[in-house]
Amino acid sequence: MALKLLMAVSGLLLVLFLFAHMAGNLKIFLGATSFDHYAHWLRQLGAPLLPDTWYLWIQRTVLTVAVLAHIAAATVLARRARAARPVRYVHRPKVQGSYAARTMRWGGVIILLFVIYHILDLTTGTLNPNSDPQHPYANVVADFAPARWYVTLFYTLSIVAVGFHLRHGLFSAARTLGQQTARGERIARGAALALALVLVVGYLSVPFAVLTGLVS
Repeated sequence: MALKLLMAVSGLLLVLFLFAHMAGNLKIFLGATSFDHYAHWLRQLGAPLLPDTWYLWIQRTVLTVAVLAHIAAATVLARRARAARPVRYVHRPKVQGSYAARTMRWGGVIILLFVIYHILDLTTGTLNPNSDPQHPYANVVADFAPARWYVTLFYTLSIVAVGFHLRHGLFSAARTLGQQTARGERIARGAALALALVLVVGYLSVPFAVLTGLVS
């Protein structure tokens, strides 16, 4: 139970960050000045109590711990579940449950690889040939330019994977945190689906706006 609780709490922390980050991303529709101001504001958040960029590093540390805790809990629980079913059948029975539930493991791997790529691409600028820390808006526009369609494709596949993972994860977290009734299950399923759709649409609106010229 402790591991399930750890997985649920760490997952919810990551979900809160995802929605906050999405809200910040959507400021790109307000123009370069607004988006660049927001990016620079993040670096100065907490001043004068915190030195420049300290808030971001604190946030990154907390998120890294949450990710590692989430992965560790998921790995241990998966191994325990496998150990509880030691008999292997020649004909594997049909797996019950949603597509999201059946692909949580691979979805998690895809998301982890995407996070690493995303950090190297838009945070450190290592994979973005036009990276300039002083102009975040221009970095995003250059990253999702039509000539780099493969970046948008990978981003899209990754965000869809996040959506599936989030949908099942939120529903599972509700159960872990005490939801037991049939009505509560329907509400949890509906809320998880709605939140996953909002997240996917919110994140994908940015690269497709750049790709179609709405943001340039």
